[in-house]
Amino acid sequence: MPDNINVIARILSALLFAWFGLSALISESMVVEFKRYGLARFRVLTGMLQVAGSLGMVVGHYYRPILLICAGGLTAMMILGVITRVRIKDPLYAAIPAFTLGVLNLYIFASAL
Repeated sequence: MPDNINVIARILSALLFAWFGLSALISESMVVEFKRYGLARFRVLTGMLQVAGSLGMVVGHYYRPILLICAGGLTAMMILGVITRVRIKDPLYAAIPAFTLGVLNLYIFASAL
């Protein structure tokens, strides 16, 4: 059963980060959001890293070092996302998606060790 949970976690992470990454790259609302965060110059990099992390979840199914790198990197990115929300004084509930994805990827990382 735990193996099934790991697979589901990786699929969920891959799908969500593909969605958010592509959104960061092509959505006008994300252009506005990254300006609001004070991180406009990092929007494209963030989107590319999220898409790469998403692909890494798939490749990581076959090659564990890639899974560790991607899950660790996405965890760190989500920690930074929570910190950004706190820094700009967003309501706490606005950090829930980043926190949840951070915990999910920390679980994937720890399970892959």
